[in-house]
Amino acid sequence: MLAKPVSAIPADQHYEPKWDGFRSIIFRDGDEVEIGSRNTRPMTRYFPEVVAAVLANLPERCVVDGEIVIVDPDRQGLDFEALQQRIHPADSRVRLLAEQTPARLVAFDLLALDDTDLTARPLGERRAALEEALAPARAPIHVTPATRDHETARRWFQQFEGAGLDGLIAKPLDLRYQPDKRVMSKIKHDRTADCVVAGYRVHKSGTDAVGSLLLGLYDDAGTLVSVGVVGAFSMARRRELFTELQPVVTTFDDHPWAWARQEEGHRTPRKSETSRWNAGKDLSFVPLRPEHVAEVRYDYMEGPRFRHTTQFVRWRPDREPRSCTYDQLERPVRFNLDDLLLTSTSD
Repeated sequence: MLAKPVSAIPADQHYEPKWDGFRSIIFRDGDEVEIGSRNTRPMTRYFPEVVAAVLANLPERCVVDGEIVIVDPDRQGLDFEALQQRIHPADSRVRLLAEQTPARLVAFDLLALDDTDLTARPLGERRAALEEALAPARAPIHVTPATRDHETARRWFQQFEGAGLDGLIAKPLDLRYQPDKRVMSKIKHDRTADCVVAGYRVHKSGTDAVGSLLLGLYDDAGTLVSVGVVGAFSMARRRELFTELQPVVTTFDDHPWAWARQEEGHRTPRKSETSRWNAGKDLSFVPLRPEHVAEVRYDYMEGPRFRHTTQFVRWRPDREPRSCTYDQLERPVRFNLDDLLLTSTSD
């Protein structure tokens, strides 16, 4: 069941934090556990510690909808980058990371229990059944906090960003479970930032169109740090951008994201020139002189980068590239994720 974006928190609904991890459906039948991603990709082998926790904590026969997350013990917030590292072909590597950066399961819906299909039941009944079924569960299994109070939801929206969450989910109280339907609402933070455009990737359709623009911000040391991409353009605009950017195409000789910079330890797009999710996807890029500034819309930061792909707003010819620093960004007040996970039942 999916969510559609809305600009404000709707009234008189069931509200939950919007977790930023791997959305998963967990099936348990006795000693058998299967974890499937939102698009039915098998995920079981990547999270052996979650399988063990499911066997120790979930009812013997059930289907649970939830989110697999990893908590950074230093920042006490979600660490999506560590989560991505778990998608690795080597079993030995997966098991090592399961010990070093163990994942948790945050449950937010119960779809089946024993022989009973709960998907036709209203949300209120499913939530009550979830709380009862997982009442004995212990970490790393959690039930997501929930509230029906609009003011509490508004406060959560502001507070929980400091723990790495990216907004709220709102669900009608009588909602039946509808797979693949966008019948929930998601409310996310919406901000803009002025970023240096220091490269582009070509579009899959050919070499005469821009696929995405690579964005950078200067840190306190004056280093241009790779912070994300913007890539939602019409096909005609992609070809226009290709033509517009040719005068500033350069080489890697003096580019801030050259191989030498990567070897010095700086974050550059060249650290991930192949995709973890698609080994055949080419993520190499064309370097540009860092002279253009673009205003982009983003939701929130994860560490030094934008967590999601940004949206292009406009060019900023009035901005000096060196003025595009991290200082312009809003910094949410830090919030301890363990405090949130201890508050697991509905109020």
